[in-house]
Amino acid sequence: MFEIFKVIILGIVQGITEWLPISSTGHMILFDEFIRLQQSEIFISTFLVVIQFGSILAVLILYFKRLNPLDRNKKPSERKNTLELWLKVIVAVIPSGIIGLLFEKQIDKYFFNATVVSLSLVVYGIIMIYIEGRHKKPRVNSIKDISYSLAFKIGIFQCLALIPGTSRSGSTIIGAMLLGTSRVMAAEFSFFLAIPTMLGASLLKLIKSGFAFTGFEWFLLILGSVVAFVVSVIVIKLLLNYIRKHDFKPFGYYRIVLGIIVLLYFALIK
Repeated sequence: MFEIFKVIILGIVQGITEWLPISSTGHMILFDEFIRLQQSEIFISTFLVVIQFGSILAVLILYFKRLNPLDRNKKPSERKNTLELWLKVIVAVIPSGIIGLLFEKQIDKYFFNATVVSLSLVVYGIIMIYIEGRHKKPRVNSIKDISYSLAFKIGIFQCLALIPGTSRSGSTIIGAMLLGTSRVMAAEFSFFLAIPTMLGASLLKLIKSGFAFTGFEWFLLILGSVVAFVVSVIVIKLLLNYIRKHDFKPFGYYRIVLGIIVLLYFALIK
């Protein structure tokens, strides 16, 4: 029963931190210290990736009409916009997809540690505060106005998320805003980029694990994904409502505080 409780907690953490620009990795590192699953290392590493599927499902359901190019109720121009959206998403995920596949082992070996995570949290927190402090008027306020070159540039920023602690949503949101997009547009495009990125990561992790899990472990994977899905639906709605009236500065300050906590914990206590 305690394992089930821990999975529920981890699903909640995943559902919250995946969409907020505060780094799910930084939180998972801390939570893993206190509520570590009593399972094999292979299962734990797979679980922490695969429960992202629940978060992806939340985006697909919340934006189903917008993302569905086969909707017969859409006008031809609307279907065209949907197809173009998917093409822009594909263009944007190319950089991180290539770098991730080529350098996955090196990234895990040299960057997946508490020092890198804490520094990433602090540095990108400062950058987020700086960007919001500029008060520049966005030039791009709609996803349909994103050019393919702009989508590719945002995708380059997503490569930064390969460094643990950066935050996938944080890197794409920061990149999109630096390139002149509005907060809401940056957040939504970040949601859409997560679909192929996280689906690919989850599928790759399952293939590498050989799908060799017990019935109870499959139950834990499904439970974690369901919890992440429910929490993600709530968090995405709350985030969009929040950024329509407020900026990302509080998330920047939160990242700095969390980064210092992670650094101090592993330097002085661990």
